[in-house]
Amino acid sequence: MALPWLQRVELVLFGVAFLCGAVAAAALTRTQGSFGGSCPLYGVAALNGSSLALSRPSAPSLCYFVAGASGLLALYCLLLLFFWVYSSCIEDSHRGFIGLRIALAISAIAIFLVLVSACILRFGTNYFCNSIISLNRTISCSEAQKFSWTPPGTAVQFYTNLHNAETSSWVNLILWGVVLMLQVIQCTFPATPYQSQKRGDPEWSSETDALVAHRQCHS
Repeated sequence: MALPWLQRVELVLFGVAFLCGAVAAAALTRTQGSFGGSCPLYGVAALNGSSLALSRPSAPSLCYFVAGASGLLALYCLLLLFFWVYSSCIEDSHRGFIGLRIALAISAIAIFLVLVSACILRFGTNYFCNSIISLNRTISCSEAQKFSWTPPGTAVQFYTNLHNAETSSWVNLILWGVVLMLQVIQCTFPATPYQSQKRGDPEWSSETDALVAHRQCHS
């Protein structure tokens, strides 16, 4: 049985959501690694001679939460994509009403997690950048990437990575919102088995022939 077209659109969105989640998790993990494991979100920068330094980082668990949530949702999208491609091509299965309800619940939880992650990235990055600008060494956070940091080698492309993580999270939020909307439509207007069969299918043809023959016998 071929998947309904709405579910096919879901799978495409899941594929893009996987990429967004993976980019967000990787970019934030790379940023945290460039600061020696410290989390720059909601952190405070200070001058250390002629260099900049992350004097007051936030708890590492904050970055772990955002990166972990993005990574787990990306993994869920990838596994779900593989599952339905395999099921539709090999096992010829379909999603029932209970499975759709479970998918709705997971999508709602995913939207909440992505929204929280995107807000943390937005406001956490702005807080850190404002602390850098307040030092009167630069007028933009992107320019601070060109400065020397203490210890040497830290803060490599930190603003670019944080910006990419935030952008990916907002795009991911939109994708999950569309997925939830499609699932609500499928739950509200469920497709009947006859809607998923085309006139040229053997099963449809056999049932139609039997019905026509039955009417001819009683005419």
